[in-house]
Amino acid sequence: MTDGAAPSEIAYYYPEPYWLAREGGWIKSLLLFFDEVAILLPDYMRGQHVVADPSPAEPLEGRGLLRVIEPEWLVDEPTTAQLGDVMESLVTSEAFDGVAEAAGFAELSMSRMGYRGLPDVAHRLYVELERRGLAAETQDGVSIPMRPLVRSVYLIVLAQLARDAGMRHQLDLHPVTNGRGATEAFERFLALEPMPSRGQVVSFDLEVVSIDLDDVPLDDVLEYRRENGEMHRRYMQNLRKFALELSLLDEPDRVRAIDDRRTELQEEARDLRRRAVESWRSAKDVAGFGLGITGAAWALAASNPVPAALAALGAGLKMLPSKASGSAYSCLFKAKRALP
Repeated sequence: MTDGAAPSEIAYYYPEPYWLAREGGWIKSLLLFFDEVAILLPDYMRGQHVVADPSPAEPLEGRGLLRVIEPEWLVDEPTTAQLGDVMESLVTSEAFDGVAEAAGFAELSMSRMGYRGLPDVAHRLYVELERRGLAAETQDGVSIPMRPLVRSVYLIVLAQLARDAGMRHQLDLHPVTNGRGATEAFERFLALEPMPSRGQVVSFDLEVVSIDLDDVPLDDVLEYRRENGEMHRRYMQNLRKFALELSLLDEPDRVRAIDDRRTELQEEARDLRRRAVESWRSAKDVAGFGLGITGAAWALAASNPVPAALAALGAGLKMLPSKASGSAYSCLFKAKRALP
């Protein structure tokens, strides 16, 4: 990046540390809307993303389009402190009541919990989670078994904090998920009792804007991006801007704004979809990828006196992104098995 140039917009894939083979097509689709794709991969998992899906992982990495970020340095002291504040607030306010009765655990790497950033903070929270039956003793020394919902919330909070953490390393990270349960967990997290975004969650319906690029060679995808990428980038920027605008409106005005804007967005999505189909369609029926966004107006709520119901959040308000209100969001990609 040259001096004065805008930083590359990077799609930060979450919640998992790498995608699976069946997700390669929509990873390629991300390249139409972002400059790069990034994954958060602990050092003990190094190389597993290539084993899981060598195509397109290897060619993407070879072309400098896949950035492998290590939580050992991204989840630094400020990020760990914020992550600990929010998770502790959620735990002590009993936001996870009943979760301990759920069957099973899922591993979360200790580096993503902040054990490399502020070990004392990360461990104190782990002890509290274990006491409540929300976590168990590590079996491998590098990860913690955790109730799946608690793990999901950990990674959702971390995805939002990654925006500011990335900026400290000159990285413009945008949380992106494929909607396999993460969408519901994201919205449930934002609506939990201690969070300042409660009642301010904004969700967009997904519009089909691309097709399944799994069988399309990467070189063809990149050539298409050179010719049409600006339109895709503009659509994504328009979507994020609109989510911010909606997050600052009350419910009646929000409904009217969505109605006013929906046609414009649908027309843009239809044009993008037509271009993609004309470029690559080889079969009668092709799968499409829907694009949407979920966000919240944290800073708007934080600017008001904190009501008693939010008092438990305490220092957790420090986690709010330092940018404009509504900057807590995730871009949502989801496969549609047939184009409308």
